[in-house]
Amino acid sequence: MAAGKRKHVTPAEAGAPAGYTAVPVKLSEKQLSPHYLYVKEHKVREGTDTTHPPNRTLFVLNIPPYCTKACLSRLFSCCSSVQAVNMCEKPGPREKPEAPKSKFFNLETVPGFRVAYVVFKNPAGIQAAKSLSLQGPLVISSESRPVKTGIRKWIASYAASVVDPAELKAEVDTFMHTYDQKIAEEEAKAEEEAGVPDEEGWVKVTRKGRRPGLPRTEAASLRVLEREKRKRARKELLNFYAWQHRETKRENIAQLRKKFEEDKQRIALMRAQRKFRPY
Repeated sequence: MAAGKRKHVTPAEAGAPAGYTAVPVKLSEKQLSPHYLYVKEHKVREGTDTTHPPNRTLFVLNIPPYCTKACLSRLFSCCSSVQAVNMCEKPGPREKPEAPKSKFFNLETVPGFRVAYVVFKNPAGIQAAKSLSLQGPLVISSESRPVKTGIRKWIASYAASVVDPAELKAEVDTFMHTYDQKIAEEEAKAEEEAGVPDEEGWVKVTRKGRRPGLPRTEAASLRVLEREKRKRARKELLNFYAWQHRETKRENIAQLRKKFEEDKQRIALMRAQRKFRPY
């Protein structure tokens, strides 16, 4: 029995959501069945999204984990020059991203499928990207620019996680030096503004001064409680009232009776053992 031919699904049959265009992609030339990216023009109200400008931003869905920012930039560079590619876990408004301050810390990795915002330099790149659905599948990994997957990707990730101690120490020292300078500037500014009323005549009270605030730690709290306990003990007058005399006598008698019973039990135990030792 002859094997049936594999039927290729067209972009129109790929089940794209309403308003999206299906763009076929393949991991390599050997792959027979393509994967589909769903794209559309990113439209928002003016002033709501400063990172993704209107008329130049392409919103992309269904991005596989092996497709990186560099891969997306290379795939859509055939449409127009790509200005930026922002990948995230789910769509939503995003503030203007800050420049990465460290390559050792705050490394965000989004597992699984993601979405992306591709910003073109020219508005014509939006229509050109939509027309990719009429062409053949785009290849993500090529011989000149291979994409690591599977165990090769794990090995590369592990090798990248091993940092140079000297380089890490230099970055930490630089960060702490910048932080110390910032704290020194804030303290100098606070000293200049200490006791100076603002426009409405209010004076800001800080923890520093002749009576600075106590640190909010458990040890400090215990010291305060112990100090208050000693202060109350000094203020309390012992045997000043008649009822205090009565209570003191009752406590002494109760203690004597208790000691007498304990001595009786101890003597009875010694007699039972026939080892009477009065002292």
